[in-house]
Amino acid sequence: MIVAEAVGRALAARGVEAVFGVVGSGNFHVTNALIAAGARFVAARHEGGAATMADAYARMSGRAGVLSVHQGPGLTNALTGIAEAAKSRTPLVVLAGEATDRRSNFHIDQDALVAAVGAVAMRVTSGEEAWERAEEAYRVAVEERRTVLLSLPLDVQSQPCPTAPTAGSGPATGSVSGSVPTTPGPGVTAAGSGSAARAAVGGFGPAAWSATGGDEGDLPLPAEVDALARLLTEASRPVFIAGRGARHARRELEALADRAGALLATSAVARGLFRGSPWDLDVSGGFATPLAAELIAGADLVVGWGCALNMWTTRHGSLLPAAGQVVQVDLDPAAIGVHVPVDLGVTGDTAAVATALTGLVPAAAGYRSAAVESRIRAEGRWRAVPYEDQGDGGRIDPRTLTIGLDDLLPAERVVAVDSGNFMGYPSMFLDVPDENGFCFTQAFQSVGLGLASAIGAAVARPDRLPVAALGDGGALMGAAELETVVRLGLPMVVVVYDDEAYGAEVHHFGPHGYPLDTVTFPSADLAAIARGYGFAAVTVTREADLGGVAEWLKGPRDRPLLVHAKVTRDRGSWWLEEAFKGH
Repeated sequence: MIVAEAVGRALAARGVEAVFGVVGSGNFHVTNALIAAGARFVAARHEGGAATMADAYARMSGRAGVLSVHQGPGLTNALTGIAEAAKSRTPLVVLAGEATDRRSNFHIDQDALVAAVGAVAMRVTSGEEAWERAEEAYRVAVEERRTVLLSLPLDVQSQPCPTAPTAGSGPATGSVSGSVPTTPGPGVTAAGSGSAARAAVGGFGPAAWSATGGDEGDLPLPAEVDALARLLTEASRPVFIAGRGARHARRELEALADRAGALLATSAVARGLFRGSPWDLDVSGGFATPLAAELIAGADLVVGWGCALNMWTTRHGSLLPAAGQVVQVDLDPAAIGVHVPVDLGVTGDTAAVATALTGLVPAAAGYRSAAVESRIRAEGRWRAVPYEDQGDGGRIDPRTLTIGLDDLLPAERVVAVDSGNFMGYPSMFLDVPDENGFCFTQAFQSVGLGLASAIGAAVARPDRLPVAALGDGGALMGAAELETVVRLGLPMVVVVYDDEAYGAEVHHFGPHGYPLDTVTFPSADLAAIARGYGFAAVTVTREADLGGVAEWLKGPRDRPLLVHAKVTRDRGSWWLEEAFKGH
């Protein structure tokens, strides 16, 4: 066995089920080793797409993602997707060949490259350590929720491994839950070599991203828990905002909210977590409905659970109660108070903290009343908010478009959204069944990741209809992956909101009289482009055109569908207007 084979086999032994990438000479053998050991290889048309697919797969599956790329340009091509994953703390292992000879055209400082975007750099330097280094890369990715580059120098890959892996060398699972026995209690920190391993929670996918065992340093901190219990007991209008780090904790948070009388909301990345609850306000922040914004701003206690409480989630702080209390619960003590001042920080896993509190807080009505419940039922979703349709026959209002799609598409769906002026419409008017139905890669705010995100989500959730929501700019950036959708046989619906521009820039700079020639484009027949890749396609300029979508849904759905929607473009979306207040 050589190094490249050992690395592939080691990762497969940990339960890696899927690897995404573009294969060149430098990652040929390690990719084949993963395939031989039972992993599925998903070939992308560009390394940037492959990186984003692996990221989305990890988010929606609850398993570690794996990306395989060529040395040098293979890695640089993937860098934007790696940056998004690193900023999102996605458990992802990047396997890359490495040219260590400085005379090679492929030589770059790979460590510095990925460190610049927040990833962890590791390397296999000999046959003796190959298996161990692969396992360590996997451990850091999963337990510390990091994106890890494992460089495989070309002259090392062919070295023999003197020892084969031994049976029982570790838990053979790619899911963070199941690979570890327990969840830490409140007070667990994410700093230090021991506690960092135990702080591997965060609730990314449907599996709970649980952490490893407990020791004396991981026991609950009674002072923190008691202080939050007192605040909950005293509050008359509490609101919980759950983020990425609480996606595994719905049951525990709902039990505590029921006890304290709290209303429930999420950050955008955790959208759908409380779907079905009569107290679900949906998303807090720029995407919030008028009712959600009113009720959150009217709270006397806001508790962020595994949520950064950044400017997007709090509308630049305006949703936080001026005269109330703000609490943040997070595994990482360094994350507490970064974006907004907090009155109390509690360090620990969200599920464990909520469980500890439920027995301490007396039952109270809190913010819950028949009147509030009635208003949430009547006004709690954007499609219930009245609007004046701006469609003119040649262009469709994006709200009308998205409501029509929401009515047509099956409820069991997974929606992936690209970045741009349009993004609020699919994010808020397309409903999702739960937190595993919404893939939102916006930590880096890069245009062009939406289609690849949908592919990764589709591989993770083959039981759901994948829906990619893109702007025309992002659609053309990622167009190569249309072939991947067709090749994989994914019954995907790709919706392109086409305003023939980078709309965010148009609406940001246009009102000030700046020329817009650099951010506006002539019309392109995106439906024809999609048909060239093997899609079915329909162009939508008015609501009646959605009949083409209804026909496709009747079956056999043997080809993916692209909906080329020519949308109105006279003004920016509501969320963009809100976001510009911070510029």
